[in-house]
Amino acid sequence: MEKNQKILLIDDDESLNKVLSFQLNQMGMNVKTALDGASGLKLFNEISFDVVITDLQLPDVSGMELLEEIRRLDKNVIIIIITAFGTVENAIEAVKKGADDYLTKPFGKETLRFVIEKALRLRELQQENMQLKSELYQKYDFSNIIGKSGPMQDVLKLVGQVAESDATVLIRGESGTGKELIARALHYNSLRKNKPMITVNCPSIPESLIESELFGHVRGAFTGALRDRKGKFELAEGSTIFLDEIGDLKLDLQARLLRVLQEKEIERVGDSKPIRVDARIVAATNKNLETMVETGEFREDLYYRLNVVTIVVPPLRDRKEDIPFLVDFFIQKYSQGRQIRLNDDALSLLLQHNWPGNVRELENAIERAIVTSPDGMITIDLLKPVALYQPRRQESISVNRSLQEIERDAIKDALKRANGNQTKAARLLGIPRHVLLYRMKKYGMNE
Repeated sequence: MEKNQKILLIDDDESLNKVLSFQLNQMGMNVKTALDGASGLKLFNEISFDVVITDLQLPDVSGMELLEEIRRLDKNVIIIIITAFGTVENAIEAVKKGADDYLTKPFGKETLRFVIEKALRLRELQQENMQLKSELYQKYDFSNIIGKSGPMQDVLKLVGQVAESDATVLIRGESGTGKELIARALHYNSLRKNKPMITVNCPSIPESLIESELFGHVRGAFTGALRDRKGKFELAEGSTIFLDEIGDLKLDLQARLLRVLQEKEIERVGDSKPIRVDARIVAATNKNLETMVETGEFREDLYYRLNVVTIVVPPLRDRKEDIPFLVDFFIQKYSQGRQIRLNDDALSLLLQHNWPGNVRELENAIERAIVTSPDGMITIDLLKPVALYQPRRQESISVNRSLQEIERDAIKDALKRANGNQTKAARLLGIPRHVLLYRMKKYGMNE
């Protein structure tokens, strides 16, 4: 227990006051005592206390009234009630009205220590939690998201307009553009911000587990299901669930997700009992969902359910005026107290690069340059991986041949090499068989 905590002890039993004061002093506490509520309240107004220990039965004032007045004056002070064995119900009522804990007479020194330590630790954890939440809110405040360019200002304006609603949001953009950052900005500027956002990275969960991961399961639902388990949607009750790379969900799971959006309820794996859920859905993808709808890879009804509000995060090549601000941010993030500088030639290179990996690529480049810089100066030499890397150029396409013609010829060639076997042809093309059938029908090919 931390020493020098200031304790106010209020009890009309003078002998008990002396005993408790002695015990608390032995624990390293600074104790002030009062024999009635008026004296105790006078001391409380004169001195800042960490803990108030008071009897519910006082000669001049109701213990409940004293409790409420102390709590009104200081929302953070710890209040512990002393009560007789036969009046525990009153102590429970006091806890409901703002007391942190209670002691039932008679009690020993170790019980007294335990109750105070528990209350102090709980209050410490609450304060830490409030501090962490405050830092989160500040981190994801719109003013702290780096985006001075017009395209990013448009994104942030839209985020601000929809953050406090419960509307489903679909965030679109290339890999590395910061879609999850936008999702967190939506959550931590919403009315649901007091609960943590639940994140699901759809491609990273094994196909055999994703249904259980999302919706939970009951004991015995499958081998290894030894107990009931809540899924991500239940954990997101009253909060936000972020489904990252939703375009990777299989069709059967898309159907179950559609039900969540329509009915606001789920069923755990192995159970037919519906469970109501109140979770705002924010999804993200780097895929062209419209094309996937055409090819049957993504449900059209789910697409329209997700596409209530669409936020498109621009690629870094379309917001290059943000690069100097992003560079400054990453230098502060990774410098670890070192004095880091960026020379003009290096900045010029960063501004010329097209950044196929977007903000994530820029962050990696700056971190690598800082780590490898011997004197704190970032030069072109330290950015050689950026200078040397160029995205693979696609083969030029003759203006006399359309993309459809090239695709049709590729399908014909694959079918020929596979001796007409559609499954093998689809494998050669790197696409699912049902997509191949769709393309064959589109081009009028004889199956």
